[in-house]
Amino acid sequence: MPITTVGLDADDTLWHNETIFRLTHARFVDLLDDHGDRETIETRLADVERRNLRLYGYGVKGFTLSMIETAMELCDGGAPPEVVREILAAGREMLAHPVETLPGVDEALAALSEKYRLVLITKGDLMDQERKVAASGLGDLFAAVEIVSEKERETYDRVFARHGTGAKEAVMAGNSVKSDVIPAIEAGAFAVHIPYHVTWVHEIAEPPVDHPRFGHLDNISALPAWIAERAQT
Repeated sequence: MPITTVGLDADDTLWHNETIFRLTHARFVDLLDDHGDRETIETRLADVERRNLRLYGYGVKGFTLSMIETAMELCDGGAPPEVVREILAAGREMLAHPVETLPGVDEALAALSEKYRLVLITKGDLMDQERKVAASGLGDLFAAVEIVSEKERETYDRVFARHGTGAKEAVMAGNSVKSDVIPAIEAGAFAVHIPYHVTWVHEIAEPPVDHPRFGHLDNISALPAWIAERAQT
């Protein structure tokens, strides 16, 4: 069966993202160090984020709202105005942060685009993700860009049917086992895990290491060769 389409995640697969969130996490903890230790603050923020994902979705704006809500809870509903201002400033800085592609991305995507239809499949805020795609300089390599609220089996069924020849003739590559690998395989696609050096707590899952359509690569540079080998079998 041929491979016609390659889906690619964006954040922490094509460019840095989680490190920017981690820096803001640290800034948030320092801002509230009078109201709890690091573990308490980070656990509370993670709980609030998890609770809010279905309301705000993924991205900087939802994260900023969750930081404000966490600060309100830790301060018994009375977070000082300067704390709220600092959180809002941190959110704005994240939204304006330069886009830095990861090593090997430009070359790998250029090689893949010569043989396959490339589709960017990413979660997150619409405006922010569109900004990052434009700033990355990679936009012209993609036949389509899909910014979705969640990555589930149905997502990959729909996207690969719309922009390709179906999931069975597609590969999905990304840094999240939970979002980029497991549901893509459930849809019938190949899926390749290319880990980033840090993983958001809400994206951690066990990889399906024994599945015949699963692959693991240390760097995206190896992706064209990995796909070529499957395309020949």
